[in-house]
Amino acid sequence: MSAVLKPPRFANAEEYLAWEELQPGRHEYVDGEVYAMVGARLTHNTISLNACMWLRQALKGRPCRVYGLEAKLQISESGDHLYPDVMVTCDPRDRDTAEDHFVRHPWLVVEVLSDSTAAYDRGRKFELYRGIGTLTHYLLVEQSRPHAELFFKNPLGQWVLQPLALPDAMQMDTLGQPWPVASLYEDVDFVPVARPAGMPQPLPDPGR
Repeated sequence: MSAVLKPPRFANAEEYLAWEELQPGRHEYVDGEVYAMVGARLTHNTISLNACMWLRQALKGRPCRVYGLEAKLQISESGDHLYPDVMVTCDPRDRDTAEDHFVRHPWLVVEVLSDSTAAYDRGRKFELYRGIGTLTHYLLVEQSRPHAELFFKNPLGQWVLQPLALPDAMQMDTLGQPWPVASLYEDVDFVPVARPAGMPQPLPDPGR
């Protein structure tokens, strides 16, 4: 999750990257604005690590790399940068040691949703990610319940939504095997979320 930070404001991405290397925390850079990445719940971290570990094992021996919370993704030629929770690239251009500061060509991005960022991750952030030519899969994972949403690009170039529940598994050709949704939630204890005012309350369980 992130919050706008003022100042600084940079003339170009090179200034941002040089400044970011010296910072103790992480900052995203979009349209000339800097956004501080604020702390996330431990559940968020657990889900992100689960995704990284499963993907690394599934892609072992393949020319692919899995990156987590600390890796930057350049999303535009102008130099905008985001920090996805998880991303996977199999593009040889991302193995160029001369560009070891960020990824440019992922095929999968994973974001773990929180109450404060869910609308942004589904809206503007997804819009930014769709500008990446190599991206074909975008996975949104909820942390308050076992539910995920997989957006994938079909052969016509259209983005299609596939809702996913706990018993489901995701099919992605690059992985070579089904990815169980349950693997995302290992060691996760769900914390009940307060219902918004005016939302109907669940009916009592007649068996109790």
